[in-house]
Amino acid sequence: MGLFARVRKEWFIIGIVLVITCAKLAPSVGVKGGPLRPEITITYVAVSVIFFNSGLSLKTEELASALMHVKLHFFVQTFTLVFFPIAIWLLLKVLALTAINEWLLRGLQTVACMPPPVSSAVILTKAVGGNEAAAIFNSAFGSFLGIVVTPLLLLVFLGSSSSVPFTSIFSQLFMTVVVPLIVGQVCRRFLRECLDRRKPPFGTVSSVVLLMIIYTTFCDTFSNPNIELDHLSLLLVVFIIFSIQLSFMSLIFFLSTRKSSGFTAADSVAIMFCATHKSLTLGIPMLKIVFEGYEHLSLISVPLLIYHPAQILLGSILLPSIKTWMSGRQKTLTPI
Repeated sequence: MGLFARVRKEWFIIGIVLVITCAKLAPSVGVKGGPLRPEITITYVAVSVIFFNSGLSLKTEELASALMHVKLHFFVQTFTLVFFPIAIWLLLKVLALTAINEWLLRGLQTVACMPPPVSSAVILTKAVGGNEAAAIFNSAFGSFLGIVVTPLLLLVFLGSSSSVPFTSIFSQLFMTVVVPLIVGQVCRRFLRECLDRRKPPFGTVSSVVLLMIIYTTFCDTFSNPNIELDHLSLLLVVFIIFSIQLSFMSLIFFLSTRKSSGFTAADSVAIMFCATHKSLTLGIPMLKIVFEGYEHLSLISVPLLIYHPAQILLGSILLPSIKTWMSGRQKTLTPI
């Protein structure tokens, strides 16, 4: 395989390296208030493009079918909003005996209480040919559910409570997730024949948007002064975060691929990403609201600032392996 062909095949991985490098060299470009205005272009425009793109590419019957997959939805929401927080709470009982900064550990618990994101899980699921419709539903439903459940979980595990602006968060989710998805479906109704004939590169569009999200996320990470703290604690937290993600993804893969689970390979991919990813977009505003005036808010926020780029980076690195596995499963299930 020639160099050009190799680059063309691995363009997404190369793109990840390039955007992270650019974020390290010039983080001020992609931070909030910077030239790219990510608080608008990412929070609203990019997320809207993702779900408009999904609405345009998804067959309406597939989306309707996904809504009825109650078992899958129950698995994802129970794992991310019940099992995840309890498992991390038990883990922190052990980690409390170490020298890791206690506020960073509390930050890990806040990560566990967060709802799934409305973008990264959908893009990664789509990129490998997973059940995109199920990923869309669970990302959106989990985010709406998290508006109510996450503050309650923070109260239970950390003893913090505050009033949460449900209306404003709900409105933002509705305008950036539900409306673009519906508009995409309406457009598909009139453009179905053209889309089926030309087959636009929906996956490539989503991947490019994901590179934008990775770039601005790492810009925030590299420019955040709160990351400059006890290096040992920080390194340990990074290691713990990657270990948690790999462990939970492996656990979900094992549970969802058993014959008795009733899930398809495409379902397993959607479950794996939706149940292990956590929302930074909703998470940071929630932390600022729930812990308003808290002197250790900056340290508590650090694990979430690390978890978000880590989940995108890890998921992106695993894409080729998951694609290969998906192809193998499809060949196995295809009758000769």
